[in-house]
Amino acid sequence: MRKKERYAIIIEYFSGKYPSAETELNYQNGYQLLVAVILSAQCTDKRVNLVTPQLFHHYPDFQSLSLAKPEDVFKLINSISYPNNKSKHLVGMANMIIHEFKGQLPMNVADLVKLPGVGRKTANVVTSVLDDQPNMAVDTHVFRVSHRLGLVTPKATTPLSTEKELIKNLPVEWVHKAHHWLILHGRYVCMARNPQCNLCGLSQHCMFYSKNK
Repeated sequence: MRKKERYAIIIEYFSGKYPSAETELNYQNGYQLLVAVILSAQCTDKRVNLVTPQLFHHYPDFQSLSLAKPEDVFKLINSISYPNNKSKHLVGMANMIIHEFKGQLPMNVADLVKLPGVGRKTANVVTSVLDDQPNMAVDTHVFRVSHRLGLVTPKATTPLSTEKELIKNLPVEWVHKAHHWLILHGRYVCMARNPQCNLCGLSQHCMFYSKNK
């Protein structure tokens, strides 16, 4: 099957299965989304959603968070993975936004990755979710599912090379949605262990399934 056909089939399937796909992180504005995404690194969205209400109650915006002490933030997020580093990153991020970006969340990847605790994946999530920018965040789910479905070649051995292949082949209007499709599929169907191939409507087109059935 040609790659263009494969992408067309998979887009048709996911657009029908997950028509309203979006992040499972709870947020009400850009500040909350950025904080939640930073906290979600190597942590589940479910756990993050349990922690953020109290965090946002104490620190409702960049200004209040910039004035916080990392040790006080730590107390509110200590059930999250790597709370010591993340508490420092959050305060540092807020300080940089207040003092270098005049209190405004930058809406481009180049500026976002300057912030403490913000890598390319986080910046791609923020810009695609808040602004529908055609940026593809590649986490473990996106990496695994895109390889299993044959959306990327075996040469795409890193998140960045996987991101570039997906961006190259996805129609621009679907990029911000495709990120959520692949995450949801990887989280609930195409798990790392014991993938639910019997529940997957893409099995007949899946390279992983054809090799392991």
